[in-house]
Amino acid sequence: MKAYKTEIKATREQKTKIRKTIGVCRYVYNLYISHNKEVYEKGGKFLSANEFSKWLNNEYLPANPDKLWIKDVSSKAVKQSIVNAERAFKRFFNKQSGFPRYKKKNKQDVKMYFVKTDAKTIIKCERHRLQVPTLGFMRLKEYGYLPTNKVIRSGTVSERAGRFYVTVLVDEKSLKKPVTLNDAGLGVDLGLKEFAITSNGQVFENKNKTEKMRKLEKKLKRAQRSLSRKYKEKKKRGEKLLTKKSANIDKNLLRVQKLHHELSRKRQEYVRQVVSEMVKTKPKYIAIEDLNVSGMMKNKHLSKAIAGQNFYYFRLWLIYVCAMMGIEVRIADRFYPSSKLCCQCGKIKPDLKLKDRIYVCDCGNVIDRDLQASINLERCNKYKIA
Repeated sequence: MKAYKTEIKATREQKTKIRKTIGVCRYVYNLYISHNKEVYEKGGKFLSANEFSKWLNNEYLPANPDKLWIKDVSSKAVKQSIVNAERAFKRFFNKQSGFPRYKKKNKQDVKMYFVKTDAKTIIKCERHRLQVPTLGFMRLKEYGYLPTNKVIRSGTVSERAGRFYVTVLVDEKSLKKPVTLNDAGLGVDLGLKEFAITSNGQVFENKNKTEKMRKLEKKLKRAQRSLSRKYKEKKKRGEKLLTKKSANIDKNLLRVQKLHHELSRKRQEYVRQVVSEMVKTKPKYIAIEDLNVSGMMKNKHLSKAIAGQNFYYFRLWLIYVCAMMGIEVRIADRFYPSSKLCCQCGKIKPDLKLKDRIYVCDCGNVIDRDLQASINLERCNKYKIA
């Protein structure tokens, strides 16, 4: 199975239906959390997705006729929203994540789910358009990207900053491409001064320091200040922030969302370019460090810079691309002293500080600390395979 994501050109009617479906899915997701909390406080048992679905149709809707608009959208999308909420609870019970949070409207993290209803149903996909159940044919912005000769199992439609995207899951037997790899490996050290340095000496610059990215961040800062002023003026007039709508606030909010989205897309695109350059060398394996990003984010002086580097997305995309090419991804232990370990004599320098960019050892080794870290990661013997 392989996922494809692309932007779509939705009509006005389709946009209305998508937003309505997403709104219902968000409401049902939050209702599942609230109902389970209420049942738990009364001493009852946790409701699974199937049990909650039965309660919703047989008890909740008959007792609340004003909520019958839940039935106006695709039942498959509503059911998937309940399953997603159940999965969030299971992750919480297994101590993999925190307690499930309520979905918020402006966060836009809810998607409209669609799926093949039976074996005879075919989700039609042509070069320029895709047929989505309950929505009909939707035009694609990128022609020829989605495969037209393969079976589409399921998909989602989402909205972000006024733009609509479709993600489909396609049946593909094998993702691996036969590639002849080299005998040598590749160590990668991620940082803030430079995005990444590899053990073969290749340096990838910090994209956030470029002039284009700085201009975008400056635009975002101004838009956020303007939005903040509008909220403060509304509060001075004694109006509640969430009850009475304001056209100017909605326009400014959309402007902020678009700038956030553009920054995010540019950063992700750069990460993909970096990964593509790394795998072009066809190494036998790629070694990276298991970074404690959440711990690093607690540093108030560096948290913004760390968040802008997209370290977690880099790791996910590297593993995905390497899996297709048959390259092994090695993840070194979090406490492996890659920067403090001399790559020539093996001596550890415990008093090395973050400001020390050049590593100087008693054996005469003088080297950039990030380059040395990447060399040590390549030679690391204690690792786990992603």
